[in-house]
Amino acid sequence: MWLHATSSLEFSISQETPFLLMLRPRSRRQQWISREQYLLTPSVPVMEFTDTFGNLCQRVVVPAGPLTIQTAVDAEVPDGSDTAPGAPFVEVQNLPNETLPFLHPSRYCESDRFMTLAYQVTASAAHGYDQCAAIVNYIRDSKVYAPGLGTEIISAYEADQRTHIVCRDMAHIGIACCRALSIPARMVVGYLESLDPMDLHAWFEAYVGGRWYTFDPTQADKSGGRIAIAYGRDAADVAIYTQFGPPVELLNMAVSVTRKNNPPSIEAVN
Repeated sequence: MWLHATSSLEFSISQETPFLLMLRPRSRRQQWISREQYLLTPSVPVMEFTDTFGNLCQRVVVPAGPLTIQTAVDAEVPDGSDTAPGAPFVEVQNLPNETLPFLHPSRYCESDRFMTLAYQVTASAAHGYDQCAAIVNYIRDSKVYAPGLGTEIISAYEADQRTHIVCRDMAHIGIACCRALSIPARMVVGYLESLDPMDLHAWFEAYVGGRWYTFDPTQADKSGGRIAIAYGRDAADVAIYTQFGPPVELLNMAVSVTRKNNPPSIEAVN
């Protein structure tokens, strides 16, 4: 299926401010980016680089005044996330090197504090995919998804003490529990078709059965296309924007995701 996704961020900047942006999805397994647009107003020089997790990042310095960032992307993606009940646990000594950073505790995913909980909620599950599914069920059964509630980033341990949390918090709990079981887990930020209310979204992936699988405690099933923008250990690695210096004011943020019936047309070049 083809998705067309857009985002628009409007800021008020009090003084010249450096930004680190992460708003460009790239083609990956099961995700083909056919066309994109990235517009900054005012226009400023951009330096792009790829971070240690393979994300496309942009460095800019913007002057005082209004700042608008507008993006648009056309992507071919599956119309739902794969499932694999029974996919086996991969022993640590057999894991690919690139998965190892996603085994350790991180700033917002204190997996060393989730050992008891993780083993309790997965006690009757087969090792591997089924453990991850049991963790998702625990989060759904014990937490209420409350989009728009979380203005501050809190850790998995803090989130687990609360009842109403946002998608980012749910992903943090899932990641921390998976890592406590020696299952690599990483955070993903991107677009989800038919998300209500529409916004940029966070979920997590776990490495079982020799590949990464998507898990999203906010959704009742795996239907709906997704465009992944960024991957990381937790929210600290996948912030769509980071500004340095005095705080800036985010005046407005708008996100849209629509399904396209046909591939994007190719405009003729004269």
